[in-house]
Amino acid sequence: MLFSILQAASAEVTTNLDIILRKLFELGVTAGKHLLVAALVFVVGRLIIGIINKLVAKLLSRRHIDASVQSFLRSLVKIMLTVLLIISVIGALGVNTTSFAALLASAGVAIGMALSGNLQNFAGGLVILLFKPYRVGDWIEVQGVQGKVQEIQIFHTLLLQADNKVVFIPNGSMSTAVVVNYTRTDTRRVEWTVGIDYGESVDKAKDVILNTIKADQRIQTDPEPAVLVSALADSSVNLTVRVWVKNDDYWPVFHDIYNQIYDQFNAAGISIPFPQQTVHIVKD
Repeated sequence: MLFSILQAASAEVTTNLDIILRKLFELGVTAGKHLLVAALVFVVGRLIIGIINKLVAKLLSRRHIDASVQSFLRSLVKIMLTVLLIISVIGALGVNTTSFAALLASAGVAIGMALSGNLQNFAGGLVILLFKPYRVGDWIEVQGVQGKVQEIQIFHTLLLQADNKVVFIPNGSMSTAVVVNYTRTDTRRVEWTVGIDYGESVDKAKDVILNTIKADQRIQTDPEPAVLVSALADSSVNLTVRVWVKNDDYWPVFHDIYNQIYDQFNAAGISIPFPQQTVHIVKD
């Protein structure tokens, strides 16, 4: 009798174990299918996103859309496609995308409140694209940083500095800060300050400077170059020189004329002073 009971119990345990193993196997097969499909969706989705991004870039380039708008739209399209890919992968894993979308919307509100600064940066990017205080390729100065605008992304503007460092500046601050755009106009004024010794002829120094300027074809004649006495300083009579050049010629002209003025002053015998003080000793 006892043996029959134990045999029946053993058979029931074996049956239950078989059921559990069967269900685990079925669950593993189903999960494996979902994981395989999700991995396939992810890989194919990444390839499709890359193709779409290239097509969007070519389309924007063919339509000659402003480079600033192009970089902004490319970033926006890439982010939207990535979000769609994530939702597709989650759906392939067997998760109810309707419920996930509702959860994502709720999470989006919470994340939006937490990341209000990024929303401000996004709005700042739209303001920049709308009013265009600067464009890709412009040399600007903002918040004490100078550089060439390399890209205008959704949240940041990328500046490439002269020493090849890339600076990321939030668009929110860029849209509200004071921005100096050095390349917005075709021409730019170059200014030098040159000191001569007290006792030297100001007119002679002016003639030497003007002759040096007139010999340089990069310097424009309208407006005319100006050489003015700007200060009677402690150690020198300071002359301010102002000329107008094309934007691309600014720095070459700035450095070349300084060198030429120095050489011409030496050739003409005009002394360039260094800081000095005269001390009078009074004897009792």
